[in-house]
Amino acid sequence: MTGVMAAAVASTTGVGIAAADELSTDPIIASNALLADPVSADGSKIVSESIAGRTLTLQVYSAAMDKDISVTVQRPKDASVPRPVLYLLNGAGGGTDDATWLEKTDVGDFLAEQDVNMVMPAGGRFAYYTDWKQDDPVLGRNKWRTFLLDELPPLVDAALGTDGVQAIAANSMTATSVLQLAIARPGFYSAVAGYSGCAQTSDPVGRAFVELVTETWGGGDVRNMYGEPDDPAWVDNDPVVNAEGLRGSKLYISSGSGSPGPYDMFDDPATFDPTTENIAKQVGVANQIVLGGVIESAVNWCTHNLQDRLDELAIPATFDFDPVGTHSWSYWQDAFYKSWPLLASGLGAGE
Repeated sequence: MTGVMAAAVASTTGVGIAAADELSTDPIIASNALLADPVSADGSKIVSESIAGRTLTLQVYSAAMDKDISVTVQRPKDASVPRPVLYLLNGAGGGTDDATWLEKTDVGDFLAEQDVNMVMPAGGRFAYYTDWKQDDPVLGRNKWRTFLLDELPPLVDAALGTDGVQAIAANSMTATSVLQLAIARPGFYSAVAGYSGCAQTSDPVGRAFVELVTETWGGGDVRNMYGEPDDPAWVDNDPVVNAEGLRGSKLYISSGSGSPGPYDMFDDPATFDPTTENIAKQVGVANQIVLGGVIESAVNWCTHNLQDRLDELAIPATFDFDPVGTHSWSYWQDAFYKSWPLLASGLGAGE
Protein backbone atom coordinates (compact mmCIF):
# COMPACT_ATOMS: atom_id res chain seq x y z
CA MET A 1 0.00 0.00 0.00
CA THR A 2 1.36 3.43 -0.82
CA GLY A 3 1.65 6.02 1.91
CA VAL A 4 -1.25 7.95 0.37
CA MET A 5 -3.49 4.85 0.34
CA ALA A 6 -2.51 4.00 3.92
CA ALA A 7 -3.37 7.50 5.04
CA ALA A 8 -6.72 7.26 3.28
CA VAL A 9 -7.53 4.01 5.05
CA ALA A 10 -6.52 5.51 8.39
CA SER A 11 -8.73 8.55 7.85
CA THR A 12 -11.80 6.48 7.01
CA THR A 13 -11.38 3.84 9.72
CA GLY A 14 -10.00 5.90 12.60
CA VAL A 15 -7.05 3.53 12.85
CA GLY A 16 -3.48 4.73 13.05
CA ILE A 17 -0.99 3.16 10.65
CA ALA A 18 2.26 2.18 12.32
CA ALA A 19 3.88 0.94 9.10
CA ALA A 20 2.91 0.39 5.46
CA ASP A 21 4.68 -1.58 2.75
CA GLU A 22 4.46 -1.04 -0.97
CA LEU A 23 1.78 -3.31 -2.47
CA SER A 24 3.06 -5.45 -5.30
CA THR A 25 1.06 -5.42 -8.51
CA ASP A 26 1.29 -9.22 -8.48
CA PRO A 27 -2.14 -10.37 -7.16
CA ILE A 28 -0.62 -13.49 -5.61
CA ILE A 29 1.85 -11.44 -3.58
CA ALA A 30 -0.85 -8.92 -2.77
CA SER A 31 -3.00 -11.73 -1.41
CA ASN A 32 -0.28 -12.95 0.93
CA ALA A 33 0.72 -9.83 2.81
CA LEU A 34 -0.84 -7.36 5.21
CA LEU A 35 -0.75 -3.88 3.76
CA ALA A 36 -0.31 -2.05 7.03
CA ASP A 37 0.32 -2.49 10.74
CA PRO A 38 -2.68 -0.72 12.28
CA VAL A 39 -3.31 0.08 15.94
CA SER A 40 -6.71 1.19 17.22
CA ALA A 41 -7.15 4.09 19.59
CA ASP A 42 -7.94 1.70 22.45
CA GLY A 43 -4.78 -0.32 21.83
CA SER A 44 -6.31 -3.20 19.89
CA LYS A 45 -3.90 -4.40 17.22
CA ILE A 46 -2.71 -7.28 15.09
CA VAL A 47 0.18 -8.76 17.04
CA SER A 48 1.24 -11.49 14.64
CA GLU A 49 0.42 -13.18 11.35
CA SER A 50 1.22 -16.46 9.67
CA ILE A 51 0.66 -17.10 5.97
CA ALA A 52 -0.24 -20.29 4.13
CA GLY A 53 -1.04 -19.50 0.52
CA ARG A 54 -3.95 -17.08 0.54
CA THR A 55 -4.91 -17.94 4.11
CA LEU A 56 -3.66 -15.76 6.95
CA THR A 57 -3.91 -16.58 10.64
CA LEU A 58 -3.87 -13.38 12.64
CA GLN A 59 -3.46 -12.96 16.36
CA VAL A 60 -5.49 -9.88 17.21
CA TYR A 61 -5.16 -8.27 20.61
CA SER A 62 -8.56 -7.21 21.98
CA ALA A 63 -8.23 -4.38 24.47
CA ALA A 64 -11.79 -5.00 25.70
CA MET A 65 -11.04 -8.64 26.57
CA ASP A 66 -7.31 -8.13 27.25
CA LYS A 67 -6.30 -11.18 25.25
CA ASP A 68 -5.28 -12.27 21.77
CA ILE A 69 -7.99 -13.62 19.47
CA SER A 70 -7.11 -15.95 16.60
CA VAL A 71 -8.67 -14.78 13.34
CA THR A 72 -8.53 -16.75 10.09
CA VAL A 73 -8.52 -14.66 6.93
CA GLN A 74 -8.89 -15.99 3.41
CA ARG A 75 -7.90 -13.39 0.85
CA PRO A 76 -9.88 -12.76 -2.36
CA LYS A 77 -9.17 -14.54 -5.60
CA ASP A 78 -7.93 -11.19 -6.90
CA ALA A 79 -6.67 -8.81 -4.23
CA SER A 80 -5.12 -6.30 -6.61
CA VAL A 81 -7.93 -3.84 -5.82
CA PRO A 82 -9.87 -3.24 -2.57
CA ARG A 83 -12.43 -5.94 -1.84
CA PRO A 84 -15.32 -6.32 0.66
CA VAL A 85 -15.34 -8.50 3.77
CA LEU A 86 -17.57 -11.42 4.70
CA TYR A 87 -17.45 -12.14 8.41
CA LEU A 88 -18.29 -15.82 8.82
CA LEU A 89 -19.00 -16.93 12.39
CA ASN A 90 -19.04 -20.50 13.65
CA GLY A 91 -21.65 -21.98 15.98
CA ALA A 92 -21.76 -22.63 19.71
CA GLY A 93 -18.13 -23.79 19.92
CA GLY A 94 -16.95 -20.46 18.57
CA GLY A 95 -14.54 -22.14 16.17
CA THR A 96 -12.41 -23.53 19.00
CA ASP A 97 -13.31 -27.11 18.04
CA ASP A 98 -13.65 -28.85 14.68
CA ALA A 99 -17.29 -27.79 14.25
CA THR A 100 -16.40 -25.00 11.85
CA TRP A 101 -17.30 -23.88 8.36
CA LEU A 102 -13.84 -24.81 7.13
CA GLU A 103 -13.88 -28.30 8.67
CA LYS A 104 -17.50 -29.30 8.12
CA THR A 105 -18.32 -27.72 4.74
CA ASP A 106 -16.74 -26.79 1.42
CA VAL A 107 -17.71 -23.14 1.81
CA GLY A 108 -14.06 -22.16 2.23
CA ASP A 109 -13.23 -23.63 -1.19
CA PHE A 110 -16.15 -21.78 -2.72
CA LEU A 111 -15.15 -18.44 -1.19
CA ALA A 112 -11.59 -18.96 -2.42
CA GLU A 113 -12.96 -18.39 -5.91
CA GLN A 114 -14.76 -15.17 -4.97
CA ASP A 115 -13.47 -11.62 -4.76
CA VAL A 116 -14.15 -11.22 -1.05
CA ASN A 117 -12.09 -11.33 2.11
CA MET A 118 -13.42 -14.06 4.39
CA VAL A 119 -12.77 -13.29 8.07
CA MET A 120 -13.46 -15.91 10.76
CA PRO A 121 -12.63 -15.26 14.44
CA ALA A 122 -12.13 -18.13 16.89
CA GLY A 123 -13.27 -17.90 20.50
CA GLY A 124 -16.40 -16.97 22.41
CA ARG A 125 -17.60 -20.52 22.88
CA PHE A 126 -21.14 -20.63 24.27
CA ALA A 127 -21.02 -16.85 24.84
CA TYR A 128 -23.37 -15.63 22.08
CA TYR A 129 -20.75 -13.18 20.78
CA THR A 130 -22.17 -10.42 22.95
CA ASP A 131 -20.81 -8.11 25.65
CA TRP A 132 -21.31 -9.75 29.03
CA LYS A 133 -22.10 -7.73 32.12
CA GLN A 134 -19.24 -9.31 34.04
CA ASP A 135 -16.58 -11.99 33.80
CA ASP A 136 -17.69 -15.59 34.18
CA PRO A 137 -15.71 -18.14 36.25
CA VAL A 138 -15.97 -20.71 33.44
CA LEU A 139 -16.34 -18.74 30.20
CA GLY A 140 -14.12 -15.83 31.19
CA ARG A 141 -14.33 -12.28 29.87
CA ASN A 142 -16.60 -11.84 26.86
CA LYS A 143 -16.79 -8.51 25.08
CA TRP A 144 -17.44 -9.88 21.62
CA ARG A 145 -19.83 -7.19 20.45
CA THR A 146 -17.13 -4.61 21.09
CA PHE A 147 -14.56 -6.81 19.36
CA LEU A 148 -16.67 -7.53 16.28
CA LEU A 149 -18.07 -4.03 15.82
CA ASP A 150 -15.38 -1.68 17.11
CA GLU A 151 -12.03 -3.43 17.40
CA LEU A 152 -11.67 -5.96 14.58
CA PRO A 153 -13.24 -4.25 11.52
CA PRO A 154 -10.99 -1.16 11.48
CA LEU A 155 -7.93 -3.38 11.82
CA VAL A 156 -9.14 -5.65 9.02
CA ASP A 157 -9.97 -2.72 6.75
CA ALA A 158 -6.59 -1.08 7.24
CA ALA A 159 -4.44 -4.23 7.15
CA LEU A 160 -6.20 -5.80 4.15
CA GLY A 161 -6.98 -2.65 2.22
CA THR A 162 -10.69 -3.46 1.93
CA ASP A 163 -13.32 -1.33 0.26
CA GLY A 164 -15.12 -0.77 3.58
CA VAL A 165 -18.17 -2.93 2.75
CA GLN A 166 -18.99 -5.87 5.02
CA ALA A 167 -21.59 -8.60 5.43
CA ILE A 168 -21.95 -11.28 8.08
CA ALA A 169 -23.26 -14.86 8.16
CA ALA A 170 -23.53 -17.48 10.88
CA ASN A 171 -25.24 -20.66 12.03
CA SER A 172 -26.91 -21.96 15.18
CA MET A 173 -26.01 -19.92 18.32
CA THR A 174 -24.27 -17.22 16.32
CA ALA A 175 -27.20 -16.88 13.91
CA THR A 176 -28.82 -15.13 16.87
CA SER A 177 -25.65 -13.11 17.39
CA VAL A 178 -25.47 -11.71 13.86
CA LEU A 179 -28.96 -10.29 14.22
CA GLN A 180 -28.00 -8.73 17.55
CA LEU A 181 -24.84 -7.24 16.03
CA ALA A 182 -26.76 -5.80 13.08
CA ILE A 183 -29.34 -4.25 15.40
CA ALA A 184 -26.64 -2.79 17.65
CA ARG A 185 -25.11 -1.00 14.63
CA PRO A 186 -27.88 -0.44 12.03
CA GLY A 187 -26.54 -0.36 8.49
CA PHE A 188 -23.06 -1.51 9.48
CA TYR A 189 -23.54 -4.78 7.56
CA SER A 190 -24.77 -4.53 4.00
CA ALA A 191 -26.17 -8.06 4.28
CA VAL A 192 -26.89 -10.49 7.11
CA ALA A 193 -27.53 -14.24 6.85
CA GLY A 194 -28.54 -16.47 9.75
CA TYR A 195 -29.08 -20.21 9.54
CA SER A 196 -30.98 -22.10 12.28
CA GLY A 197 -30.81 -19.51 15.03
CA CYS A 198 -33.47 -18.64 17.59
CA ALA A 199 -34.08 -14.91 17.14
CA GLN A 200 -35.49 -14.49 20.63
CA THR A 201 -34.01 -14.06 24.10
CA SER A 202 -36.63 -12.48 26.35
CA ASP A 203 -39.56 -14.92 26.11
CA PRO A 204 -39.49 -18.34 27.86
CA VAL A 205 -38.43 -20.23 24.72
CA GLY A 206 -35.70 -17.78 23.82
CA ARG A 207 -34.40 -17.71 27.37
CA ALA A 208 -34.40 -21.51 27.45
CA PHE A 209 -32.23 -21.53 24.34
CA VAL A 210 -29.71 -19.17 25.90
CA GLU A 211 -29.62 -21.24 29.08
CA LEU A 212 -29.23 -24.49 27.13
CA VAL A 213 -26.25 -23.18 25.18
CA THR A 214 -24.52 -21.11 27.84
CA GLU A 215 -25.24 -23.10 31.00
CA THR A 216 -26.05 -26.71 30.04
CA TRP A 217 -23.47 -27.00 27.26
CA GLY A 218 -21.02 -24.28 28.22
CA GLY A 219 -21.04 -24.43 32.01
CA GLY A 220 -21.40 -20.66 32.28
CA ASP A 221 -23.91 -18.53 34.16
CA VAL A 222 -26.36 -16.49 32.07
CA ARG A 223 -26.66 -13.99 34.92
CA ASN A 224 -23.15 -12.89 34.08
CA MET A 225 -24.29 -12.28 30.52
CA TYR A 226 -27.72 -10.64 30.76
CA GLY A 227 -28.39 -10.53 34.49
CA GLU A 228 -31.32 -11.87 36.48
CA PRO A 229 -34.49 -12.92 34.62
CA ASP A 230 -36.08 -9.47 35.11
CA ASP A 231 -33.01 -7.57 33.91
CA PRO A 232 -33.84 -5.30 30.92
CA ALA A 233 -30.80 -6.73 29.08
CA TRP A 234 -32.82 -9.82 28.12
CA VAL A 235 -35.27 -7.62 26.21
CA ASP A 236 -32.62 -5.21 24.95
CA ASN A 237 -30.82 -8.13 23.25
CA ASP A 238 -33.93 -9.74 21.74
CA PRO A 239 -33.82 -9.48 17.90
CA VAL A 240 -37.57 -9.96 17.55
CA VAL A 241 -38.38 -7.15 19.98
CA ASN A 242 -35.75 -4.84 18.45
CA ALA A 243 -36.17 -5.88 14.82
CA GLU A 244 -36.49 -2.27 13.63
CA GLY A 245 -32.68 -2.11 13.82
CA LEU A 246 -32.47 -4.61 10.94
CA ARG A 247 -33.94 -2.13 8.49
CA GLY A 248 -31.51 -1.23 5.73
CA SER A 249 -29.56 -4.49 5.60
CA LYS A 250 -30.32 -7.28 3.16
CA LEU A 251 -31.57 -10.21 5.24
CA TYR A 252 -31.55 -13.96 4.63
CA ILE A 253 -32.93 -16.17 7.41
CA SER A 254 -33.41 -19.94 7.19
CA SER A 255 -34.39 -22.95 9.23
CA GLY A 256 -35.47 -26.54 8.76
CA SER A 257 -38.56 -28.17 10.15
CA GLY A 258 -36.74 -30.65 12.38
CA SER A 259 -37.99 -33.65 10.42
CA PRO A 260 -35.30 -36.03 9.09
CA GLY A 261 -34.13 -35.18 5.60
CA PRO A 262 -31.57 -36.30 3.02
CA TYR A 263 -28.56 -35.60 5.23
CA ASP A 264 -29.82 -37.54 8.23
CA MET A 265 -28.39 -40.77 6.87
CA PHE A 266 -25.54 -43.08 7.82
CA ASP A 267 -23.58 -42.17 4.69
CA ASP A 268 -23.47 -38.39 5.19
CA PRO A 269 -19.72 -37.61 4.99
CA ALA A 270 -20.13 -34.33 6.83
CA THR A 271 -21.54 -36.14 9.85
CA PHE A 272 -19.78 -39.48 9.96
CA ASP A 273 -16.18 -40.51 9.63
CA PRO A 274 -16.31 -43.62 7.40
CA THR A 275 -13.60 -45.26 9.52
CA THR A 276 -15.65 -45.26 12.72
CA GLU A 277 -17.51 -48.31 13.93
CA ASN A 278 -21.11 -48.70 12.80
CA ILE A 279 -22.40 -48.48 16.37
CA ALA A 280 -20.88 -45.02 16.66
CA LYS A 281 -22.61 -44.06 13.43
CA GLN A 282 -25.91 -45.31 14.79
CA VAL A 283 -25.50 -43.25 17.95
CA GLY A 284 -24.48 -40.24 15.91
CA VAL A 285 -27.38 -40.35 13.51
CA ALA A 286 -29.83 -41.01 16.34
CA ASN A 287 -28.50 -37.95 18.18
CA GLN A 288 -28.74 -35.84 15.03
CA ILE A 289 -32.29 -36.94 14.32
CA VAL A 290 -33.60 -36.74 17.89
CA LEU A 291 -31.71 -33.85 19.52
CA GLY A 292 -30.99 -32.06 16.25
CA GLY A 293 -34.60 -32.48 15.24
CA VAL A 294 -35.94 -31.04 18.49
CA ILE A 295 -33.57 -28.06 18.35
CA GLU A 296 -34.35 -27.31 14.72
CA SER A 297 -38.08 -27.56 15.32
CA ALA A 298 -37.76 -24.95 18.05
CA VAL A 299 -35.60 -22.57 15.99
CA ASN A 300 -38.10 -22.96 13.16
CA TRP A 301 -40.77 -21.60 15.50
CA CYS A 302 -38.49 -18.70 16.46
CA THR A 303 -37.77 -17.98 12.81
CA HIS A 304 -41.46 -17.80 11.94
CA ASN A 305 -41.90 -15.32 14.79
CA LEU A 306 -39.13 -13.17 13.34
CA GLN A 307 -40.79 -13.31 9.94
CA ASP A 308 -44.08 -12.15 11.46
CA ARG A 309 -42.31 -9.28 13.21
CA LEU A 310 -40.47 -8.13 10.08
CA ASP A 311 -43.69 -8.33 8.08
CA GLU A 312 -45.39 -6.20 10.73
CA LEU A 313 -42.63 -3.59 10.40
CA ALA A 314 -42.58 -3.84 6.58
CA ILE A 315 -38.87 -4.72 6.62
CA PRO A 316 -37.90 -6.76 3.54
CA ALA A 317 -36.26 -10.12 4.20
CA THR A 318 -35.77 -13.45 2.47
CA PHE A 319 -36.93 -16.43 4.55
CA ASP A 320 -36.22 -20.02 3.61
CA PHE A 321 -38.19 -22.65 5.51
CA ASP A 322 -36.98 -26.11 4.52
CA PRO A 323 -39.79 -28.68 4.96
CA VAL A 324 -37.20 -31.10 6.37
CA GLY A 325 -33.82 -30.78 8.06
CA THR A 326 -32.17 -31.14 11.45
CA HIS A 327 -29.73 -28.88 13.29
CA SER A 328 -26.62 -30.00 11.39
CA TRP A 329 -23.87 -28.86 9.06
CA SER A 330 -24.96 -30.23 5.70
CA TYR A 331 -28.16 -28.23 5.88
CA TRP A 332 -26.20 -25.12 6.83
CA GLN A 333 -23.90 -25.63 3.86
CA ASP A 334 -26.94 -25.72 1.58
CA ALA A 335 -28.35 -22.64 3.30
CA PHE A 336 -25.13 -20.74 2.76
CA TYR A 337 -25.20 -21.39 -0.98
CA LYS A 338 -28.84 -20.37 -1.15
CA SER A 339 -27.99 -17.15 0.66
CA TRP A 340 -24.88 -16.37 -1.38
CA PRO A 341 -26.64 -14.34 -4.13
CA LEU A 342 -28.07 -12.03 -1.44
CA LEU A 343 -24.73 -11.79 0.38
CA ALA A 344 -22.87 -11.16 -2.87
CA SER A 345 -25.38 -8.47 -3.85
CA GLY A 346 -24.90 -6.72 -0.53
CA LEU A 347 -21.13 -6.96 -0.85
CA GLY A 348 -21.11 -5.83 -4.46
CA ALA A 349 -19.14 -8.99 -5.21
CA GLY A 350 -21.23 -10.47 -8.01
CA GLU A 351 -22.46 -14.06 -7.85
